[in-house]
Amino acid sequence: MANAQRFLLLKRPEAAVGHTLYTLRIPSTTRHLKTVRRFVERHARAAGLSSEVIEQLKLAVDEACTNVIKHAYKGRPDQPIDIAVLIEPDRFIVRIRDQGEAFDPVHYRAPDLPALIRRRQGGGLGVRLIRQLMDEVTYQSRGRYNEVQLIKYLARSGTALPPSANA
Repeated sequence: MANAQRFLLLKRPEAAVGHTLYTLRIPSTTRHLKTVRRFVERHARAAGLSSEVIEQLKLAVDEACTNVIKHAYKGRPDQPIDIAVLIEPDRFIVRIRDQGEAFDPVHYRAPDLPALIRRRQGGGLGVRLIRQLMDEVTYQSRGRYNEVQLIKYLARSGTALPPSANA
């Protein structure tokens, strides 16, 4: 337990022209997902995002972190997950970085929903859900780091654009 606590690091915002960055590091256990959701919610609320958009962000971030825990780290609880919130004039970005097994979006196959329902099988819908909730999702691996960026575009007022405006 003491080892897990050392991962919970919050850093003060770094400001550059036109953007602000907030960071959080957690250990790779689902026990810390509530902390991540609160972190994202706090900064999204401060950025003026609507309650609906904040809930979408929280759900997408929760799913992405769960995928890192289950798939990249194979359930190992002692690995770091770095979460960053980057607020730019035209977008709200949540960046999730890990050092586990890489996800290859090129080889990702969307699940067969009717087959999942027939088999009453749960799971396997996280990537699809994340993509539906966010305006843009990017994946990349650099060296030993994997990174997913969850992006919501903002109107000039700082609120997220409705889904139809991004199409």
